[in-house]
Formats: sequence, C-alpha cells, structure tokens
Amino acid sequence: MLFHDKKILIIGGTGTIGHSLLKQVLSQKPKVVRVFSRDEYKQFLLQNELGTRDDIRLLIGDVRDFERVQKAMEDVDYVFHTAAMKHVPACEYNPFEAVLTNIVGTQNVIRAAIMHNVKKVVFTSSDKAISPTNTYGATKLTAERLVAAAEYSKGRSITTFVSVRFGNVLGSRGSVTPLFVKQILEDRKVTVTDRRMSRFMMTLQQATRLTVKAMEQAKGGEVFVLKMPVISLDDLVDVTIEYVCQKYRINREEIRIEDIGLRPGEKMYEELMTQEESTTAWELSDMFVIPSQFLPGHQYPDARKANVGSYSSDSQRPLSREEVRSLLESENLI
Repeated sequence: MLFHDKKILIIGGTGTIGHSLLKQVLSQKPKVVRVFSRDEYKQFLLQNELGTRDDIRLLIGDVRDFERVQKAMEDVDYVFHTAAMKHVPACEYNPFEAVLTNIVGTQNVIRAAIMHNVKKVVFTSSDKAISPTNTYGATKLTAERLVAAAEYSKGRSITTFVSVRFGNVLGSRGSVTPLFVKQILEDRKVTVTDRRMSRFMMTLQQATRLTVKAMEQAKGGEVFVLKMPVISLDDLVDVTIEYVCQKYRINREEIRIEDIGLRPGEKMYEELMTQEESTTAWELSDMFVIPSQFLPGHQYPDARKANVGSYSSDSQRPLSREEVRSLLESENLI
C-alpha cells in the first residue's frame, strides 16, 4: 500500500474530491494526513465527523500563500492538490481571482514540493482545460502546463509531478442534480441552460480511484484521463423530474422547465483529449495516459497506442435514460 505509514498532504481537503481522497488514504493507515483548506467551517464539520484522531491534522491556509503552503508541506511524502476556483460564472466575473488560486496557487504547490523533496504530487484538472472558452478552463490548462513543465525543470529534486483530468463529478458541490431536485421540490420548476448540451460524467468513487491510481502509476509529467460516460442534459433533466415526481407523488404536469440560455463561458459540449494529444497518448482499459511533451518516452504495462482523434462529448454515444437513472440511483443522488 502506497500510503501506509507515510505523510500525506491534501490541499483543498475539505472539498468534495479532497474529502473522498481523505477517506481512501486513511484506509491505508498512513502516519498522518494533513488536511489543508481555507474553510474553517468545513474543517469544523470534518472534525465533528471523524472525531479527534492522531493521524489527521487540520491546517487552515490558502493555496495562494506560498509561505503557508511550504510550511504545510514539511516532511510530506505525497501531495494531492485539489484546491481550485471551479465555478465557471464565478471565474468569468472574477478572472484575476481565478488566476491567483488556480495558477499562482499551483505554482506555489510546485515550488514547495521541490523545496521539500516530496515524492509525488498529483494535480486535479478538468475537461474544461481542453480548447478552453472560459477563464476557468484557461487557468486549468495553464496549471496543467506548469505541472508538466515542473517535471522537466525540477533540477535534482526527486519529486514526480502528474495531472489527472476529470469530467463533471456527480453529486459534487454545485453539481446540477442536487440543484434540480431542490428546484423541483421547492419551486416546481427546473432551470436549464440548453437541453442539447452534453457532458462527461463520473462518480465520486471513480474520480477518487483515478486520482489514487495516477499517484501510484505516475512516471512524470503525464496527464491521466478517465474513460467516462456521456450524459445528455435533456436526459438528465427528464430522468430527474420523473424520479422525483414518482418519489414525492408530485404531478409531473406541475413541473416547468425554464430555458435560461448558456451562462458566460459555457460550451455546448466538452472534450477530454484533443486530436493532437491523442497522437502520443496510451490507452489502458479504464483511462488514457497523455505523456509529457518534454518526456514522451515512458511506457505503461498493458497499454496500447490510442486511436487518433478528439475525445468529445459531442461525438460519443450518450447513456440511455435507463442507464442515467441507474447511475443516479447508485450514487443516491435522486
């Protein structure tokens, strides 16, 4: 077990992904896990949930503050960097704040990791980093490039840097399904940007497993991309309305669907891998691995060369409505 008797730092550890990673890491009995975040209230809730433990340290701090980040990283073996400004409209209206957190914050993590000779750092990225049309995607793309370049320019440091690229995580903070359920129950309506939209979706467990697997298999500078299903927004809306109405005995005819149009920076579909990336990518049973452009020679067991072409939600077969319902039920989201 990679984390047994080791010291782990989870930056953004009170967020959805960070919280799930904490539980996964604790199952391997590490020496200590440092949970780093700026949200005092969430740390309070986490402490109430887990109780007082010798193997957890709760650290208040902001990834923008290099001195605090490097102090938190002293003697650490492995780092998960999950902190980010994630919501597209918030980043559009506050672009420099997104730069400070997503770009400057990532560079702070890189500098501190090199300073302390951390063994491995995993950075969590987004499908919105591909052909970005919004501030969030642009900052995540830049952060990905910083992580890849760090592997090439780290000098004598032993640290291995790697990125993982996610789609939308079902049930994460701010995700649409809990919002739809709330709107149906409280307002008898659902607000939809554009029903023709499609998105890559993954469960929280899938996201967690991918991140841990990337930590285990990382050779340096690459991006791990999970193979994940596509869900059409039209199907997601209809399945959610149908299920909630059945469960709470609401007349389906009472529910209005209000089209509000695309928000600033939003796309009709998402991509997980560009055609250019696919020319060097390796394909595994559950993921793609895009090698660093600086260090392209790594080999991966049981991997074959990926087919050349973009990996977009617009060109993939979406889940059927029954498959969407089964997925939401399995995650207890409806």
